[in-house]
Amino acid sequence: MNVVVSVGGSVLSPGDPERVAAHAAVIEALRDAGHEVSVVVGGGATALEYIGVARELGANEMKLDEIGIAATRLNARLLIEALGDAAVQTPPETYEGAGEALRRGEVAVMGGVAPAQTTDAVSAALAEYVDADLLVYGTSVAGVYTADPNETDDAEHIPELSAADLVERIAGIEMNAGAAAPVDLLAAKVIQRSGLRTIVLDGTDPERIRRAVLTGEHEGTDVLPANGGADPDGWDADSAAVDGPDE
Repeated sequence: MNVVVSVGGSVLSPGDPERVAAHAAVIEALRDAGHEVSVVVGGGATALEYIGVARELGANEMKLDEIGIAATRLNARLLIEALGDAAVQTPPETYEGAGEALRRGEVAVMGGVAPAQTTDAVSAALAEYVDADLLVYGTSVAGVYTADPNETDDAEHIPELSAADLVERIAGIEMNAGAAAPVDLLAAKVIQRSGLRTIVLDGTDPERIRRAVLTGEHEGTDVLPANGGADPDGWDADSAAVDGPDE
């Protein structure tokens, strides 16, 4: 199976070497199981800190985006170091570069690509570019909710929805200032147009990502293409073979 894993910068936790190493171990386990893996890493607190300082210094939005991209690539380099020779040693700056790494049998670990485009969107675009079978977002929340669970006590978890419903729901969230979305609107639209089978889950424990890819089992949200989407090949066979800690 060809899978793209999107790891949020706060989920990767670059200040915690053990957490970074644990994410690398999951990527290596997926490769050992015969899967092709590409990774996109977000900027997290590192990006927010530098962007905040630069904004106070008068930087415009385009320059702030460039600073954020630099932070994502810095985080990507940490994961590359943890992966060692399994990964291409410099974060690809284009989808073509990531695709070439995949064809060589290497793990491409990307950060941002262009201003005005988040790593959520980069992940979806990369998955579309390499014809991935599965896109997994490891975020700091357990999937898609009816409202921001950080702001609303009675927010309900949504275990499954269509890509069209995801687009509609996120468009509504983004109209409310300060609200959080599980992925951004551009990413949701790419997921919809490409028919990508997508999982959004809490990736703070990297084992959840491993289990979701190997078996399809998770406590997040399945985003299904318009035709409903068949399960990726291998889930039934792998499910019985996966041995790992419970969530």
